[in-house]
Amino acid sequence: MDATPAISELVKAVRDGFDSGRTRSLRWRLQQLDGLRAFLVERGPELERALRDDLAKNPTESQLTEIGVVLAEVSHTISRLRSWLRPRPVAVPLALAPASASVILEPLGVVLIISPWNYPLQLLLSPLVGALAAGNAVVLKPSELAPATSAVIARFLPRYLDDRSVVVIEGGVAETTELLAERFDHIFYTGNARVARIVSAAAAKNLTPVTLELGGKSPVYVDDTVDIVAAAKRIAWGKFLNAGQTCVAPDYVLATPDVAGRLVEALRGAIASLYGEDPRRTTDFGRIATDAQFDRLSALVSGRTAAIGGGSDEAERYIEPTVLTDVDRTDDVMAQEIFGPILPIVTVTGLDDAIAYIRSGDKPLALYAFTNDKTARRRLLTETSSGAVGFGVTVAHLSVPGLPFGGVGESGSGSYHGRRSVETFSHEKAVLSKPLRPDTLGLVYPPYTPKRASFIRGLLRRLS
Repeated sequence: MDATPAISELVKAVRDGFDSGRTRSLRWRLQQLDGLRAFLVERGPELERALRDDLAKNPTESQLTEIGVVLAEVSHTISRLRSWLRPRPVAVPLALAPASASVILEPLGVVLIISPWNYPLQLLLSPLVGALAAGNAVVLKPSELAPATSAVIARFLPRYLDDRSVVVIEGGVAETTELLAERFDHIFYTGNARVARIVSAAAAKNLTPVTLELGGKSPVYVDDTVDIVAAAKRIAWGKFLNAGQTCVAPDYVLATPDVAGRLVEALRGAIASLYGEDPRRTTDFGRIATDAQFDRLSALVSGRTAAIGGGSDEAERYIEPTVLTDVDRTDDVMAQEIFGPILPIVTVTGLDDAIAYIRSGDKPLALYAFTNDKTARRRLLTETSSGAVGFGVTVAHLSVPGLPFGGVGESGSGSYHGRRSVETFSHEKAVLSKPLRPDTLGLVYPPYTPKRASFIRGLLRRLS
């Protein structure tokens, strides 16, 4: 059967569902969020097995970074949605009095959500929370590079949601291309910058707004004002979580030669503490998702002498937690987002050099700093640009519902999580109401006699 008409028909059916008005009520929105929560709880075992098959994720890690993250987002949204949807009053200038003004959130329509393979559940369903809460109909496109997780979502999720307004479409590049040829009211894409340009170009044909959640080389600055051992544990946890396949993972470290030397030994101990002397033997350390990713990462390590790790096994797609030193700033490993368990340490002369290097590249999705120096913290905040900043911790900011999550420049555009998700998938409609009597606008109607002109000019001066 030709896939093109099938996809067109599915998208049309979802649009018909939105046009029917059923998605607009608060009751429908809460029912969908309850259904999503039930899916995550009741199908938890199937999802854990699928994530194990796709990424060799430990079930506890799957709960921590995938299932639990979305459950927390659902609960946070359900408890606050009613208040978020209330009209927001806005002050009216005296010249328009008496009048009232407000901003209301209305659903955009039919939303397309395209997810990546590295967190194939969280990065599909977390934006879904906002799209449903905002009252939209949704087309979900899970990643074909996480086939087991995609299959579980496609098989079971429609049983828990309104299948007239939410649909899951599986497939690869061909199916995604067909989807992008359809008209949507918003496209939410998580992935890499190359594909983001394709998505943006397709969206532009219909003037469709796009949220892009991308990545980049997120730096870590470490100085000698902190406990190096404690800092190493936090860096290692954030870096090697999901075998380094995390968009906000620390990509590289900037430190002076003295700090770098001490940090290497501390990282050695941290890796052993997290994954044992041989991480290959533990179920707590994942594997690389695809052969292509394994080959790319292996090439970054090939021919180098690693300070820590460096081993790999192609049959298992296993790459050992690896730390590289003596890294030149022009090396291949510094020319691309690593997205794997390889951590280069680049030496700098100090904070000025570190800031200059960060500023010389694209704006990262996150910047991390381990420093107790208040001046250093202030300068990193004000002299660099990134999607987020973490002081003393890596990765964890994305678990705070009240913080917007998103990038800037090459690391993305737009943000979501918590209330921001509902706003992302809504139109902020301006509403002004003014009674016909008394008609105070009569004071500014033509004809503009000298007396009226003088009044208007004086009024404008007072308002400015």
